[in-house]
Amino acid sequence: MEKNSGNGPSVSRRSVVGSAVVAALATAGAAAGTARAASRTGAGPWEPVPLPAQAPATEHQVPVAGGGSLWCWDTGGRGEPVVLLHPGSGSGESWPYQQPVLAAAGYRAIGYSRRGAHGSVAGSKAEADTASGDLDTLADHLGLDRFHLSGSAAGGPVALDYALGHQDRLLSLTVSGSVMGVRDAAYLELSEGLRPEPFEELSVDFRELGPSYRAGDPDGVAAWLAVNARARTADAFAQSLAHEITWDALATLTLPVQLVTGDADLYTPPSVLRLAAGHLRDARTHVVDEAGHNPHWERPAAWNRLLLSFLRRHAARRR
Repeated sequence: MEKNSGNGPSVSRRSVVGSAVVAALATAGAAAGTARAASRTGAGPWEPVPLPAQAPATEHQVPVAGGGSLWCWDTGGRGEPVVLLHPGSGSGESWPYQQPVLAAAGYRAIGYSRRGAHGSVAGSKAEADTASGDLDTLADHLGLDRFHLSGSAAGGPVALDYALGHQDRLLSLTVSGSVMGVRDAAYLELSEGLRPEPFEELSVDFRELGPSYRAGDPDGVAAWLAVNARARTADAFAQSLAHEITWDALATLTLPVQLVTGDADLYTPPSVLRLAAGHLRDARTHVVDEAGHNPHWERPAAWNRLLLSFLRRHAARRR
C-alpha cells in the first residue's frame, strides 16, 4: 500500500525486447539533514505480469574508446530522454517492462549494454574509458542535451559516478536496488556482512529475485534467466569509476535523487536504503513490496509508477 530523436547513425530498426556500525552510520545520515520522503508501494496483491509488446526502437552501435562499441536501442521522438543503466546480471535487454511504458508516456527511452554485455564490444581494456565516460560518449553520440538517468543494481554506481562529474547534464537520477558503490569502510563492513560466504555460490535467481516472485511467476523467472544467460560476453572486463564514491562525495550532489528497493532485496534492504538517503541533499526513498533486487522486473507496474511520477516532478520545463 502506498503511504505517503536520435542523431547517431542507425544500424537497424526493430522491437527491443554490526549494531554499532549501524548506529554510527544512521547518526551520520541523520546529521546530514537531507530532505527526503519515504513510501512503500505495491498496492493490491502481487500478480504475474506478462512481457508487453515493445515500442518501435532504433538500434545503434556507439563507438567508444579503445575499439569498443555499445549496443543501444532508442525509441526516439521529441520527449525528454530517459537513459536506463542495466544491472550486472543483465544488459540492454533488461527493460522490456519499461521501454513501451516510457514511450507511451511521451519519453524518449534509451537503453544500452555496457562493455562486455549483450550486443556490445568490450575493446581494449588498456585503452578503455570509465563506464561513466562511455555513458557521456553515448549521450553525445545520440545528441542528448539534458536527460533523466536511471541505474539498477550495478548500474547504480555508474549512474552516481556520472552524476558526480556531470550533474549539470541530468534532470533527475533514480537508483534502484543498488549498493551504490560507496567505499566508506563502515558501510562496506555493513553491506558485505549482509551477504556472507557462500552467498556468491548460490544461483543468480536466488540472490537477485525475491521469493514471492520466484514462487509465483516461473515464466517470468525463465525470461529473466534467459536475459542473464546472454548478458556477459567473452571479452568482458571490469571498468573503473572516474570518482571514488563516498558519503562525502554524494553529499555534494544537488540534483533530485530517487532511491528504490524491494522489501526482499538481499543487497539493499529498506534500512540500508534509508541510510543512503541520509547522505543525500534531495532524496526520496521507496520500498516496493514483494520484490527482491530487481523490482523493475518483479513488480514493473509499481516501479514504473514511481519512475514516471519522479520524471514528471522533475521535468525540464519546470526548471
